[in-house]
Amino acid sequence: MPGKSSGAANKAAGKTSRRSAATRGNGRASRSMSATNGRGPVTPGGRDLVIVESPAKARTLSGILGDGYEITASIGHVRDLPTSKLGVDVERDFEPQYVVPREKKEVVGRIREAAARAGTVYLATDPDREGEAISWHLVEAADLRGRPYRRVVFHEITPQAVREAFQHPRDIDSALVDAQQARRILDRLVGYKISPVLSKKVRRGLSAGRVQSPALRMVVEREREIQNFVPREYWTIDAVLAKEGVEPAFSARLRGVAGQRTFEIPSGDDARRIETELRSASYVVKTVRRRDQHRRPAPPFTTSTLQQEASRRFGFTARRTMALAQQLYEGIAMRGSGPTGLITYMRTDSTNLAEAAVNEIRGFVAQRFGADFLPSAPRVYKSRKGAQEAHEAIRPTSVLRAPDSPDLRGLTNDQRRLYTLIWQRTVACQMADAVLDSVSVDIDARTADGARTYHLRATASAVRFPGYRQVYEEARDDDSADQPAGPPLPELDAGDPLQLRELKPEQHFTEPPPRYTEATLVKALEENGIGRPSTYAAIMSTLQERGYVERVERQLRPTELGFVVNDFLTDQFPDYVDIKFTAELEEELDEIAGGVRTWRPVVREFYNPLERRLREAESAPIVAQETGEVCPESGHPLIRRFGRYGPFLACTGYPDCRYTRPDKEDEQATETDEQCDVCGSPMVAKRGRFGPFLACSRYPECKGTKPLLVKTGIPCPLDGGEIVERQSKKGRRFYGCSNYPKCDYTSWQRPLPTVCPDCGGLAVAERGRRARCTVCNWKGPQADTVERGKARPRAAPAGVG
Repeated sequence: MPGKSSGAANKAAGKTSRRSAATRGNGRASRSMSATNGRGPVTPGGRDLVIVESPAKARTLSGILGDGYEITASIGHVRDLPTSKLGVDVERDFEPQYVVPREKKEVVGRIREAAARAGTVYLATDPDREGEAISWHLVEAADLRGRPYRRVVFHEITPQAVREAFQHPRDIDSALVDAQQARRILDRLVGYKISPVLSKKVRRGLSAGRVQSPALRMVVEREREIQNFVPREYWTIDAVLAKEGVEPAFSARLRGVAGQRTFEIPSGDDARRIETELRSASYVVKTVRRRDQHRRPAPPFTTSTLQQEASRRFGFTARRTMALAQQLYEGIAMRGSGPTGLITYMRTDSTNLAEAAVNEIRGFVAQRFGADFLPSAPRVYKSRKGAQEAHEAIRPTSVLRAPDSPDLRGLTNDQRRLYTLIWQRTVACQMADAVLDSVSVDIDARTADGARTYHLRATASAVRFPGYRQVYEEARDDDSADQPAGPPLPELDAGDPLQLRELKPEQHFTEPPPRYTEATLVKALEENGIGRPSTYAAIMSTLQERGYVERVERQLRPTELGFVVNDFLTDQFPDYVDIKFTAELEEELDEIAGGVRTWRPVVREFYNPLERRLREAESAPIVAQETGEVCPESGHPLIRRFGRYGPFLACTGYPDCRYTRPDKEDEQATETDEQCDVCGSPMVAKRGRFGPFLACSRYPECKGTKPLLVKTGIPCPLDGGEIVERQSKKGRRFYGCSNYPKCDYTSWQRPLPTVCPDCGGLAVAERGRRARCTVCNWKGPQADTVERGKARPRAAPAGVG
């Protein structure tokens, strides 16, 4: 059981830590801070206090640390920049002005009281820059400077890792804190400086983001590539051939002509001419090449590759993937035991695996599959440039805990799918290569007049040894795995004559580049150095929540508003949506985290040019489109502008003339299966001032309307009808029964697809990934809710039975 660190351990930790804890004050860092923060020794009180970020993590640690520790959760950040103002004093060298949000005052007070009665305070927040910053903010907000406190870091919540962390605590790493501060301040400067310009020049309520805006630019530029793409015709010709007396026949594709370096069939006329020559040609095998193809397994998961694979296989959004991974990391209730952390920390860009983990995986592979499936030496994978090698890849905390283990019956379906994916990839990455037998046959087709010789090729491959594919095979962005090429070929030798059975000419057209999916956009962001593991999910969600991008059949498409916002930002702030500029800034943040640079000069170099751009953008014209129409009231030209409820037409004589009207061309009515209650005609979905609604397709003859209900698939607790998402007149989202007004059930909280673990009642979401039962008032983490039909029976009251 981990205990307090000894003096020797503290001394060793001081030697290995190249940076010290962050200090009092808003944005200043101290390079020499003791556990008491300079106020002298403090007499230890009661049990040591451990502060983590989430209640789920606290429960898991409780089962490991035991009763000797008091464990509490900060529920995420406890301090941040204020929402009502910039919160960064530019004149005082970008001094941040942190505040404790109103909803966190009670949490901070509870932590302060617990620290006052504790011995040593251990800050056990997540092992990344954000977690380091949260620890620093906890020291400042809860006034821990007068108490002995230490930072403990572990990348998996297992007894061994936690014990090791508590035996080697350290100071807060001020360089990591500074890097996170710089990121937060840069994001705030962009959001609070550029967003008002967007609101003034394009549409009220718009916002810009330092990382999201370059990502939007990538989506918009890809869409324009698609729009401007001109398909080009080309043809292929396959020949079905056979060796005399040998079956089956096989297919070979025309690849070229002797004497020509390039070959293409651009039109149907060319295809028919070549087909005519091939019908009378003589065919002979030129060469036969047989070789082994070795396929190496993919490296273990990083944050980026996990999000990509979960999107390809399951259609999970990046946010969904990270929420499930967080639950697996923080701990899931195991059969016969308490909560157990099932995977290592899920925000990482490293492909490293701990030596102990590799040894465990290799032992498992040898026992389960045999020595043939084990490479002679452990596999080592190279991480991308700039990866934090101190972290590990995402892996199970124990590979012996297989997905089909009875201990894992408490997992939800989605949790199980993601855990299985991580487990399979981790095991496969230390297995032997897959070996394929590959055959390639080159064939010459000499025309009857001897004027030309066409080259054809037939290929086939078959799996000789499955290797890692026995466990896992990586999906592709086109949803197809790497399949063997073609059916087996007959035994052929150089010089064998062949008979033509059939020719198959086929017309094709070149295709534009595919739209980004969340998987391919995350991959492109990582390849271009934009964002870091902790930001990918937020980028995906923010683009869609702001209405700049929509997700249609897993593809990301920019909306009209997304085009307009991107064009304005690209024109007025070209550097700040430039991919290379953003990537270089990420590298500078890495240098701050490495202690190479200090954060204020980096922010200053970013802000000074931005200030000049802001002044220039103030004089830019309002974004509007000419319509060719005139105002019916003043005779001035009408322009098309963007409003909160979509595009509209406005008079250029404003403010003298305030004429406006909705843009009728933008009113797109989508057919639905609903019928009008007034006349029985089909209804169409439209968008009005208060959001989407259903209108009769016979309007204006029939003016029947209905609210557009977003179905949740969750039964109402009162009458069994379906709970639907609605919107109030003020735009606030709420939930109610679809049988309204017969049933008046409503709730501001989002209903969960899972139910209360005690009574099986409807569970609704509360802040901080918490849940509450609407029947018995049970409260707990959302991860503790269960699937319908799996709730534990409630104990009968005493005396009943």
